[in-house]
Amino acid sequence: MNTTDAKRVLETALICAPQPLSVRELGTLFDDEVSADTLKSLLADLQLEWTGRGVELVKVATGWRFQSRPELRPFLDRLHPEKPPRYSRATMETLAIIAYRQPVTRGDMEDIRGVTINSLIIKQLEDRGWIEVIGHRETVGRPALFATTRQFLDDLGLASLDQLPPLEGSDVQESALDRLDFDTLSASLQPDLHDASEPADLASDAATPASDPPAQENSLQEPHEPGESPLPAT
Repeated sequence: MNTTDAKRVLETALICAPQPLSVRELGTLFDDEVSADTLKSLLADLQLEWTGRGVELVKVATGWRFQSRPELRPFLDRLHPEKPPRYSRATMETLAIIAYRQPVTRGDMEDIRGVTINSLIIKQLEDRGWIEVIGHRETVGRPALFATTRQFLDDLGLASLDQLPPLEGSDVQESALDRLDFDTLSASLQPDLHDASEPADLASDAATPASDPPAQENSLQEPHEPGESPLPAT
């Protein structure tokens, strides 16, 4: 099979695939007779060939896929005028902390945000497939350690966590909450949230203070959302 035909096969498979395809999966198209390096070269060629079109070939965490370019999203949204559910700032802040500080415990998150975190927020992010428990910290109570998933990266159109917006300095507590554009992130994380069965957004965190909050010296002093309770001073 020549290069032109091989690219046509790859192009067709990727356009028709309902989810990203890894290089290994793409290799099965050719009975594994085409090397991984050759496939990557062909994929790079396809990327160039689709430059300037409304659809682009991108590499995300779980593989390669075709997707519409971000600047065309407002036009495509007119085909689905219903507004997808938006996530609250509390939810997006929790997700941002996990993304930048992972692995973290719920206590770590409460330490950074300065308020208790509703367990339903954690469940919502888990149900969406954006975070998961990857282990437990070897300390009293063995709290669960949370991290983001490959699905989270796929939904953001990223191949790795290194592509997240960079943080300046070492003060992750303030940077993670102040530098990340939550509105943009919330919108970009909703490419397929048109399912009416999707759970409604959570308006805020829990109203009950944490019983044993982690100690912190520089907790954020931003106003908390309605229904949230600041952690008691230590």
